[in-house]
Amino acid sequence: MTVVLAVANQKGGVGKTTTSVNLAASLAQMNRRVLLIDLDPQGNATMGSGIDKHDLESSIYDVLVGDAEAADTLVNAEAAGYDLLGANADLTGAEIELTDIERREHRLRDALMSIRVRYDFIVIDCPPALGLLTVNGLVAADSVIIPMQCEYYALEGLSALLDTIERLTTSFNPRLHVEGLVRTMYDPRNSLSREVSLQLIEHFGETVYRTLVPRNVRLAEAPSYGVPILFYDKHSRGAKAYLALAGEVLKRHP
Repeated sequence: MTVVLAVANQKGGVGKTTTSVNLAASLAQMNRRVLLIDLDPQGNATMGSGIDKHDLESSIYDVLVGDAEAADTLVNAEAAGYDLLGANADLTGAEIELTDIERREHRLRDALMSIRVRYDFIVIDCPPALGLLTVNGLVAADSVIIPMQCEYYALEGLSALLDTIERLTTSFNPRLHVEGLVRTMYDPRNSLSREVSLQLIEHFGETVYRTLVPRNVRLAEAPSYGVPILFYDKHSRGAKAYLALAGEVLKRHP
């Protein structure tokens, strides 16, 4: 059965796209059929998968507004090991155009119905905002992975995201739940990082993944080469962390 995971956090710079790309690549390395969906107009997940966002003949924007079918928009990200529904700047206007479209919150979910059986996992990289694009990602998903930087403001923003998830569960997607919280850019030398990490475990228990994604130069360099960290430096701490995270995800979905 296909598992659809939305990677979401309205706060930027928490490692959301890094997590989406590298989790997708790690699951693919474990012989799972994976689709990555880039829902961010910046197109960073697209570029980080080795696909030039400027060269896309059609994108997730065309799928959402009804100008293209998802099956015809898929591209194979050979450098990453998975299929991709890519994004570019066209997506910027999607929220306005979707406003008057019927079932606007369900556009992505409806579009995936014809292709989801092809995959074991679909990973959705949501934009850093709680707008209509993120709502589409959450309505299409079975569960949410929340990347968290271990700092004060990250905790503050978490409550807003959890409120949104609760409202969507009531209104549009009763199966939606928090899959897990992943601690990113973790620095064990930083006392605040350790303190926030302990608070997360205290409040959310086993919902917090055991994997800690460290601050890692190689992890930060990989997107500029258009490949996930596994194909840039498989021996790096970042690569090992995302393989471990993928292992935890698979344990929850045997």
